[in-house]
Amino acid sequence: MADSSFDIVSKLDRQEVDNALNQATKEVANRFDFRNVDAGIRWSGETIEIQANTEERANAVLDVLKDKLVKRQISLKAIDAGEPRLSGKLYKLSVSLKEGISQENAKKISKIIREEGPKGVKAQIQGEELRVSSKKKDDLQEVISLLKGKDLDVALQFVNYR
Repeated sequence: MADSSFDIVSKLDRQEVDNALNQATKEVANRFDFRNVDAGIRWSGETIEIQANTEERANAVLDVLKDKLVKRQISLKAIDAGEPRLSGKLYKLSVSLKEGISQENAKKISKIIREEGPKGVKAQIQGEELRVSSKKKDDLQEVISLLKGKDLDVALQFVNYR
C-alpha cells in the first residue's frame, strides 16, 4: 500500500484579501470618525497602502482592515504591517502580504513533526512547502492537529490530503 500524504503550504486567497480591502475602504469612507482626515486604504502594487492625517488614525484604519481580514478567515499572521511614517502632510503605512514558508520556518515545522509527531511520519521540504507522508492516515491527522495547536509565526494550510 502506498504512503498517504498531504502538503503544508502558506498561501493567501487574493480574492478574499481584495474583498476585505474593499469592505475596509467602504467602512473608512462611511465612518464618522474618519471624515475630513484624509483617511484612505488602497492597493499599491503587491502591498496595501494606508494613509491618514495622524499616526493614530492610520493605525485605526489598519485595525479596520484587520477586522475585515479576520471576518474573511484570513490569518493576521499573513500580513506584515510597518510603522506609520510621515510623508508630506499625511502619515502612510505599508502592509505587505506574506506567502510561502521560509526555509527557517520549514525546518522548524519539520523538527516539530520529527520530535513530537507520531513515529513513521516523514516531512520533506519542497521549496516553499512541506510534504508530510506516512503509512497511516491517522498519523497524518495527528500531525495536522499537532501543528494547529502550535503557535507558529506563519499561517498554515493543509492541502492535497490523499
